[in-house]
Order: sequence, then C-alpha cells, then structure tokens
Amino acid sequence: MARPSEKAAANPARKAPDRRPGEIRIVGGAWKRSKIAVPDAPGLRPTPDRVRETLFNWLGQDLTGWRCADVFAGSGALGFECASRGAAAVWLAEPSAALLAALEAVKGRLGAGNVTLRRGDGIGWLKREAPATLDLVLLDPPFDSDLYAPALVAAAPAIGPQGYVYLEAPRAWTDSELAAFGLALHRTGRAGTVHFHLLKKAAAA
Repeated sequence: MARPSEKAAANPARKAPDRRPGEIRIVGGAWKRSKIAVPDAPGLRPTPDRVRETLFNWLGQDLTGWRCADVFAGSGALGFECASRGAAAVWLAEPSAALLAALEAVKGRLGAGNVTLRRGDGIGWLKREAPATLDLVLLDPPFDSDLYAPALVAAAPAIGPQGYVYLEAPRAWTDSELAAFGLALHRTGRAGTVHFHLLKKAAAA
C-alpha cells in the first residue's frame, strides 16, 4: 500500500491508475508475475512495484524460514511478496470482510500454505505475538490515521534481535522519534509522497 511514484505524479495521464490499479503483480520469488486483484475500496493504496523491489533488495531476495506479519494487509501485496520468497509463516491481518475475502481468493489461487489470514485489528494480533519471535513486521497504516505510534509500540518487542520493521508513511521518521520505541533507521527511501523505512532494534542498528 503506497502513494504514486514520482514518475507517475509527474505524468497526469498515469496518475489515477497508479493510485488504485485493478491489479498488481508479485515482483519476485516463486510467484513472480502472479496477479493480485485490488478491490475498489476507499483508501486502499497498494505498495507499487518500485517500492517493493527496493524493500526486498534491502532484505535480500531469499526469506527462507522467516516469520513475517503484514499488520495492515489491504491488498496483501507485501505479505504475499514475503511468502513468495520462501518465508516459513506469514500472517496478514485485515478488518474488512470484503478485503479478507479477496485475500482468501489470492491465497487459494497461489496455494499459499505458508500464509495465514486473520480478521480484525492487526495491532491487536501483533500484541499477542510472543516477544522476539518475528523476523519482519510490515507496517503500512492509512496515511491519515493515528495508528503509527501504537503499531511501532507493538512491533518493537515482536521482532528478534536481528529482525526488521518496515514502515510506510507520508513523511520521513527520524532516529530521534524512533528511539522512543526502541527502534532505529537501517535504510530509508522515498517514492513521490511516500516515505519508506527499514528499521531495526536500536541496539542492533
């Protein structure tokens, strides 16, 4: 889930399709080029190819054995990218019944046995994870929400010493802000109006 890229923003003819495409494609792993339908839901903004490519270049393309959580699943693009790259277990949380049904359809079509779908509040699900048991937590809250701080509070203890938190936001987060959650910047990038961050525990950064 993300806003349009700089290139799309500079080209009005492409602007609307990039904001809410009818479908996106998995960019890497076993299911590379497989389609994911994007329902016409208010506020749904799938993370574009360019951002997902960058993220998984940072992480390395092989996530074999990883345990991952996509806390604000939406289209499921980020979570299915993890599963495509060999993650042992990926859970996707989504409160919308309609979006959850769309995720179930994608899971079935891909035969994604390493994916678990959870209906409801993703932050609540994250809080129930045993400490230090996740390798990657994906956080892409609605840009106009106040969910960033609660999500970071829940994510920091859930990852292991070498784990990562991925954060998408409408502005850049600083090390001084993240220190309050026990996290620190590892890598950062920007695509148009979206800022994306890869975080680690402060002691491990």
